Amino acid sequence: MEIIEVGPRDGLQNEKRVLSTETKTDFVRRAIGAGVRRLEVAAFARPDRVPQMADAEAVLESVPRSGGVRYIALVLNARGLDRALALTHRPHEINYVVVATDEFSRRNQGVPTMESLAGFRAVAARARAEGFGVTLTVAAAFGCPFSGEVTPDRVREVVAAAGDDLDELCLADTIGVGVPRQVTALAAAVREVSSAPLRAHFHNTRNTGYANAIAAATAGFQALDASLGGIGGCPFAPAATGNIATEDLAYLLNRSGDPTGVDVTAAAAVGTWIGEQLGLPVVPAQLGRAGDFPA
Repeated sequence: MEIIEVGPRDGLQNEKRVLSTETKTDFVRRAIGAGVRRLEVAAFARPDRVPQMADAEAVLESVPRSGGVRYIALVLNARGLDRALALTHRPHEINYVVVATDEFSRRNQGVPTMESLAGFRAVAARARAEGFGVTLTVAAAFGCPFSGEVTPDRVREVVAAAGDDLDELCLADTIGVGVPRQVTALAAAVREVSSAPLRAHFHNTRNTGYANAIAAATAGFQALDASLGGIGGCPFAPAATGNIATEDLAYLLNRSGDPTGVDVTAAAAVGTWIGEQLGLPVVPAQLGRAGDFPA
């Protein structure tokens, strides 16, 4: 099972303290040292709306480029792709977010879902022509803070309308309302219209994130997002607390016979460190306090 480290992007974007480019680069370097090899490190978002990501270009230009590490940047529109293309050191992949519900999509991106998908199709074709890997993330796939329940039929409809210009499909529980049964149902629904490898993005808002992760592994998902320390959330979704923690998820998967390549002790140390940089008295992750087992 592949763990994708999203702490440098989703982890930081909801925290009050804005870190320097140097600290973010150090965060990435430490994450790599703990065994992570695929990281989402920046978002090409409007600096006035997401000030934590204002230095996206500087971060991508400064992170280390070796050891088979792949970097992902979040884009929301064609302008985001233009910013990625202008870099000397580009990301290896882009992650384009489309929200499953019209109400959340209008609040997050200013357009309804199907209009956002038209933007995705145009950007995805350009991105693949430029050699980027392309992930489509369907946000709020498990539930919406404004519209309530999201059905598997709706998620299937969104994925079917996305087209085939994608290398990976990510289903995101943006506000942490999902349960394992939904994971299984959504996997079956999207498999009817897409053969893209599946990735999942879980938040632990209601303490179901790790159960959902195991359900995803059982349902054939190949990658799971997590953030060191369990930091983060969505600034546009009320009460969306942190992602499942990289160190806790790696412990769970490693002990369950799904090796991740992540050293949980080293990852826990990075989780504690990033919490200190953010001025957090304690991070949500448990491994930094409990330790690995056996010791």
